[in-house]
Amino acid sequence: MKKSATAPAIIVMAGAFCIVSACGSKQATVQANSPGAVKPVTVSTALAEQREIPSSFEVTGSFIPDETSDIAPPVAGLVIATPVDVGARVAKGQVICELDHRDAQLKLDQAKAQLAEATASLRQTQSRIGWTSGGFDPTKVPEVAGALANYQSAQASAKMAAADAQRYANLVATGDVSKSAYEKAHTQQETADAQANAAKQQYEAATNGAHQSFEMIQTSQATLDGVKAQLAQAQKGLDDTTIRAPFDGYITARPAAAGEHVAVTDKIATIVRIGTLKLDLQTPEQRAALAHLGDKVTARVDAYPNRDFNGRVIAINQSVDPNSRIFILEARFENADAALKPGMFATARVLQPGTIQSVFIPRQAVIRDKTTDSNQAYVVADGKARLRVVQIGETAGDSIRILSGLTAGDAVALNHQNELFDGAPVQNR
Repeated sequence: MKKSATAPAIIVMAGAFCIVSACGSKQATVQANSPGAVKPVTVSTALAEQREIPSSFEVTGSFIPDETSDIAPPVAGLVIATPVDVGARVAKGQVICELDHRDAQLKLDQAKAQLAEATASLRQTQSRIGWTSGGFDPTKVPEVAGALANYQSAQASAKMAAADAQRYANLVATGDVSKSAYEKAHTQQETADAQANAAKQQYEAATNGAHQSFEMIQTSQATLDGVKAQLAQAQKGLDDTTIRAPFDGYITARPAAAGEHVAVTDKIATIVRIGTLKLDLQTPEQRAALAHLGDKVTARVDAYPNRDFNGRVIAINQSVDPNSRIFILEARFENADAALKPGMFATARVLQPGTIQSVFIPRQAVIRDKTTDSNQAYVVADGKARLRVVQIGETAGDSIRILSGLTAGDAVALNHQNELFDGAPVQNR
């Protein structure tokens, strides 16, 4: 009976011991998992510092080309070659499309033949009248020169005949010659006068003929000028079958292909100039008084997150959109290395006169959380790491501006952020 009574007591005591042991084990486990048992992470820290920086405001916008040209062919025709592709860089005058030029070449050859014929006709007419570059002199025309010589000779004969007739008239009066001799001399005078008059008429006719020939030269010259114009037009027609780039730039579209027939209203390519780009900045109307022509602008794009692009305000749209309550600032950016592309979205900062106080920390203190799409930093205080979501601004060397989330004097962790969590124990190195 005593043995039986003792056994249950032993069992009860053993169970109680087990319960106490289990509880103690659980408590030990909890204590082991408590924050106080976590090994502190050793980190380096830096203090957020306050700096004086130029005043500015932030806006967004998109880059657009300095110039864009939708190129259409000057003439309709069949495309035979398109030696450029989309994305290709072209220089001014470079061939971007060729049309079938056979008809244009035939017209040019025909115009050249007509020019040669007209030139020969003009030279022949000039030679016939003795025309020189010094001008027109009818006396140099052979026919005119011969008629002039005959006229001058006839005039001399008529003068001699007139003198003889006068002498005979005097002799008849004194009775030294017979009247018949005088009449003979008088008849010779009349004949000489008639010959001189005829020679004069021939000379005048030859001179008139020369003037008419000179007018033919002018007509031939006009014909030659017309043929030259036709030749120039034919040459232009041939040149128009080769379409060239109007300026240095990049091909962004090339809808035409070899074998297609294009009209003068069709677009065969689009070329943009990006050596200089414009940035259209959508600016809230409350900042209208802050913007001025010539203001410096710094911009960033997603493709180059750590690079600042610098430009200046070149135009201010004086009209505010009644729906969105924004107006457009236009800034120009040099883009010699073609890093910026038309259509890129940019966040820009327009710099203003004066300065403001702002907080900066080392760039390595900022971490990017892809899950929440946010920028974060760990502030070290009282031996613990506290997670802060921060809004970042521009960079300045190895530092980055903090727009919100931190204050000057905060100690931020510079390394081992992947081992930290909000409330994690830390110790400074």
